[in-house]
Amino acid sequence: SLHKKNGSKCKGHFIRVKVLEGRVLSHVQRVTDYILRHEDYFRKVMEEQLRVESTEKLTVLKKQLARNEKRIADLKRLFMKIYEDNASGKLSDERFDMMSQSYDAEQKHLEEEALSIHQEIEVQEQQIENIEKFVQKAHKYVHIEELTPYALRELVSAIYVDAPDKSSGKRVQHIHIKYDGLGYIPLDELEAKEKA
Repeated sequence: SLHKKNGSKCKGHFIRVKVLEGRVLSHVQRVTDYILRHEDYFRKVMEEQLRVESTEKLTVLKKQLARNEKRIADLKRLFMKIYEDNASGKLSDERFDMMSQSYDAEQKHLEEEALSIHQEIEVQEQQIENIEKFVQKAHKYVHIEELTPYALRELVSAIYVDAPDKSSGKRVQHIHIKYDGLGYIPLDELEAKEKA
């Protein structure tokens, strides 16, 4: 989508379906195999990774939620003030209508945003459950030989394909797989620690 908007930000690139399917299948096989062999260590590493990510996100989300809730309280107080000013004649009806509509719209927007933030906080707090769910799914696919649409939907939430790099003389193209509920799994790091 970036390529259509601005070709300099994202160069047009492609990857053949067979190549992509093969690399995703290979990665899924490596992940499920690693979980089978080192389940406790995998849980520990992923819990730590998710805890760090969640802590950062939760801090930001909770600050934003506190700002929103404070502003909502301020808007309620301001609305009461302009209502009193209108009733006492200090504020014209037209000005009252304009200000009350503005406050009302801002309050609705902030309340919708606060609801969204509450939901995101719940998601972040459920990360440990996500690890458990993913491990259970991974056990179903330990010896997977073919990447079916159902398996893909159950294990993977997104796949990102980088533009090819030809600087070494060979075409190298990286893909990044975001697993359902976990995000990116640092498989190369896990395997490197296993060998060390």
